Amino acid sequence: MPSFIMLASFTDQGVRTAKDTAKRYDAFKETAGRSGITIKDVYWTLGHYDIVVICEAPDDETATAAFLSLAAAGNIRTQTLRAFSRDEMNAIIGKMM
Repeated sequence: MPSFIMLASFTDQGVRTAKDTAKRYDAFKETAGRSGITIKDVYWTLGHYDIVVICEAPDDETATAAFLSLAAAGNIRTQTLRAFSRDEMNAIIGKMM
């Protein structure tokens, strides 16, 4: 399954309700799971991004829909990165001309 890294920053609304961030994560994890997304890890971080999520999804479209729905709640803004494993990268390199 494709892997994704989501980088999230709190919005003003998200900061005001930061005490609920773990509860919001639990709700997202449950909802995402129903779409076939597996959350591998979540980290609350210091620096430019407030949250990092590592997950797997059946496809790009499923991941995009889930992350857009999450951002639409207004607590975070996201940036999503498609991540490739070593085996996937070797297959990509093998297709280079």
